[in-house]
This record gives sequence, C-alpha cells and structure tokens, in this order.
Amino acid sequence: MAGKEEIERVLRSYAQAWLASDLEKVLAAYHDDIELHYMGTSPLAGTHRGRDAAFAALGQASVRTSRKLVDVKDVLVGDSLGALLAIEDLGDPSRRVQRVLLYRVQDEKPRECWLFGEDQRFIDQLWSKEA
Repeated sequence: MAGKEEIERVLRSYAQAWLASDLEKVLAAYHDDIELHYMGTSPLAGTHRGRDAAFAALGQASVRTSRKLVDVKDVLVGDSLGALLAIEDLGDPSRRVQRVLLYRVQDEKPRECWLFGEDQRFIDQLWSKEA
C-alpha cells in the first residue's frame, strides 16, 4: 500500500500534467489495471476496469461534457487515499462544477479513482447524450 508521501507525489504530478493539458502524461500516469468508478445513473456510470475500458470511458465523458479543467484547488492526502479537488467547466454552454476525484495509488501510479460531482444530476444529463 502506498504511503502518504508517495500518494502526494503521484497526485501532484498527475495534477500538474492535467493542468498543463498534457494528455500524453495524463494517460501515461495511470496504472495498467486502472479502475474508474463513475457515480450516477448515466450510461457511463459504473466501474471501468483496465486501460482500454477506462480510456474509452474517459474519452466519452470528455466528448459528452465538453469538459475543460479550470483549476485543481487542492490535493488532499490521507493514510491510504488521496484526492484532487477540481473545478471544471462542463457542457455547452458551459457550467462551472466542483468535483472530487478520490484516488488509490499503487506502484507509483493512480490505480483506482472514484469521481464525485457537485451536481450529479447535471453530469448524468450530459453523460446520457450520444457522442
């Protein structure tokens, strides 16, 4: 299990790549066995296991929401998990939404992520649109 220092280092590096819109670094950051847990009731809700499934879900979420990262307000680190507090503009026209991305780190990479949105009903509406 990753310790606090490793979790903080991995998440700060990931956040920097995301803020820089460096898609290559963002995708390379994920563990081969990444699991994404999307909340809500949309077609994208549920668990996406492995890089192929996770990247497909990430791609669909990005296309359906026209998402743009505005800021990572903070990186929080606990004994076994870490979190990013992110602000994103979603939709067209865009609406600003705060989100919490909770991570479990393994082997110096994000291994598991749970995504929580400030307004899940709004996100579900966006994620339910066909891309």
